[in-house]
Amino acid sequence: MGSSKELVIEASTDKLDEVIAFVDTQLENFECSMKTQMQIDIAVEEIFVNIANYAYNPEIGDATIRVEVSNEPLAVAITFLDHGKPYDPLAKEDPDVTLSAEERDIGGLGIFMAKKSMDNIRYEYKDGQNILTIEKNL
Repeated sequence: MGSSKELVIEASTDKLDEVIAFVDTQLENFECSMKTQMQIDIAVEEIFVNIANYAYNPEIGDATIRVEVSNEPLAVAITFLDHGKPYDPLAKEDPDVTLSAEERDIGGLGIFMAKKSMDNIRYEYKDGQNILTIEKNL
């Protein structure tokens, strides 16, 4: 059985550093490679900023970030929970990466990068909350 830690924090972009620090602290207990940690940090930033910008707009609400590490195989799951309006970032079509940056729609690229770098991403809306989980094998 692995470990699970939670952080409840105001969903605003100025809390991003605290969120990343919280996640990194959990990862450091498990000799996570620098490359993997960077991929996870980028995905966490993308998702948290999404929640900060959309979930409660124009109000501010809380988000919960739960980091669970399992041992067999060694993997990390990071779950983001908020009580904001239902929003599934995975429902958005992947951007057409064959287009140049100028031609592409703004946004959507970050979550696309997160999908590419993580082993699994799931979203559900349940009991009045958005639940987005990213998983990465360590």
